[in-house]
Amino acid sequence: MLPGWTIGPFQKLDSANPVLWPQKRLPFDCPMRQAPVYWEENDVFNPAAVVRNGKVVLLYRAEDKFVEGKRTSRIGYAESADGLRFERRNAPVLFPDANNQALEWDGGCEDPRLVSASDGTYVLTYTAWDRKTARLCVATSKDLVNWTKHGSAFADATRDEWTKSGSIVVRRKGSQLVAARIKGKYWMYYGESDIFAATSNDLIHWSHEGTVLKPRPGRFDSQLVEPGPPALITRHGIVLIYNCRNDSDPDLAVGTYAPGQVLIDAKNPMRVLDRTDEPFMRPDRPYEIEGQVSHVCFVEGMVPFKGKWLLYYGTADSKIAVAEASLAAPQEKPRLF
Repeated sequence: MLPGWTIGPFQKLDSANPVLWPQKRLPFDCPMRQAPVYWEENDVFNPAAVVRNGKVVLLYRAEDKFVEGKRTSRIGYAESADGLRFERRNAPVLFPDANNQALEWDGGCEDPRLVSASDGTYVLTYTAWDRKTARLCVATSKDLVNWTKHGSAFADATRDEWTKSGSIVVRRKGSQLVAARIKGKYWMYYGESDIFAATSNDLIHWSHEGTVLKPRPGRFDSQLVEPGPPALITRHGIVLIYNCRNDSDPDLAVGTYAPGQVLIDAKNPMRVLDRTDEPFMRPDRPYEIEGQVSHVCFVEGMVPFKGKWLLYYGTADSKIAVAEASLAAPQEKPRLF
């Protein structure tokens, strides 16, 4: 049984899932290849989410099939009035071009996370992949379609190494998840292996602070841990939903991605208070078990919408699905971790 401070329980919406799948013949004039490509022909997965003008907007990772075994990722846009049935734009909204090409080409733009700033600006963290090093990057927008790329999140800190998966700490304000300062600083959890913390004055330039969470041998999160949707400040502390990969829990297939949750002290965002002993979701639907990467539920987008939390996740690195939970606040006090 999950601790009461967790968000959920979540229920997969089988009647609607998967909510997005690849479009095999959707052409895009790639500015780098200077030729049309079917930009989401291979797979769609790992979406960020936000509520805008009463609709759920997904910014999702899509892969082409330009060269066999060497796909490029771009970020697509889809919106829905009910959070279940989506209409997508024909062209990606974030993709490798002359701006940031040294970071993004030719692996592309991957795995977005999305928050709002207090002035209404949208802040996107995403992975730029040059096929050598993954680097966490930042982009901003007023409309979710036209983006300004700011390059590496850690450029000023000379942290030019493998960085991914930026989950910025937020507070819920109605239907919005708004970046929140703690003791004058914005905080972000990031990483792929361990989970690290970083701070910022402007949501664009970040400084590494240290390690917060590590894998646990023998558990569902035994091989790696990686942040999921924006980390949410609740009355119990900061709740971070995180992705993880199993290599030694006998109850899960080796390589399974099944997410957990961790509670972090809101007064000291480096201090873990509690952590789930089991995943709150696991791959058990056919489209979650078989795909580009088998046995994967990879969560990245979560929004409060019409009295529910809607949690969007990639399935087997191939499609996108949704689960829902009540917005009701948890009551149980956390145990000391």
